[in-house]
Amino acid sequence: MTIATEIIPPQLPPLAAEKPYSLQRFLGSLFMGIWIAVFVGIAWTLYSGFDQETFWKYAPKMLAGLPVTLSLVAISVTVGAVLSVPVAMARMSKSRILNRIAYVYIYFFRGTPLIAQLYLVYYGLGNLRSVFDSVDLWWFFREAYYCALLSFSLNTAAYQAEILRGAIESVSRGQWEASDALGLHRWHAFRKVILPQALIVALRPYGNEIVLMIKASAIVSIVTVFDVMGETSRAYSRTYDPNMYLWAAILYLVVVEALRHLWNWMEARLTRHLKR
Repeated sequence: MTIATEIIPPQLPPLAAEKPYSLQRFLGSLFMGIWIAVFVGIAWTLYSGFDQETFWKYAPKMLAGLPVTLSLVAISVTVGAVLSVPVAMARMSKSRILNRIAYVYIYFFRGTPLIAQLYLVYYGLGNLRSVFDSVDLWWFFREAYYCALLSFSLNTAAYQAEILRGAIESVSRGQWEASDALGLHRWHAFRKVILPQALIVALRPYGNEIVLMIKASAIVSIVTVFDVMGETSRAYSRTYDPNMYLWAAILYLVVVEALRHLWNWMEARLTRHLKR
């Protein structure tokens, strides 16, 4: 006797219902359309207003200001990193006096505009020439570049101190206890166990701080430091061509993008052991 079996076709998953065109999707599309229009407008402005003779005349001068910008940021970030360590330690100290001093320092430099701090150093300390002459330091404070370097270093030290403090406090208490169990001195435990882990956590915020310093460095042009923006302003004062500032913006964008890729590579390199 033959038994007939019914072949049941496989069930296909139901098609996902198309989402209605909501207000959020409309606003997102509108926002993207505005950005695309802005970029198209910038590209058209560069193309229509491009003067080859002007470009080749002033582009090398703007590039000549790039080493000034990079050196200013590199030195100030390095000095700020050195200063941030004792400030962060004082901020975490059990001493009420050290803690309050560090708090006031961080509060002031993070809470006031960088341009105001630059003015205070450049113009304010310039009124103390007789005092600096007596200690043979006027050579430093009479130069706008050195004043910008000092103000930038003090500013970024406050931000880096908070980055470092947060990173150190993110390391679990068990790391300190394990170091004590191994008989490590408190300083050696901090330097060889806690700090390396904290720096990995702080790597991304440090990169953001450097990017912010690169963009903020444009303000030094107001105190006659001829960095990228200083050379751009001087070129504009001679040509009255607004495309000068577009070229400067593109140059800053290239520098920031190169730094971003470098920092991503560095972060991937230093944290490769965490992905295993």
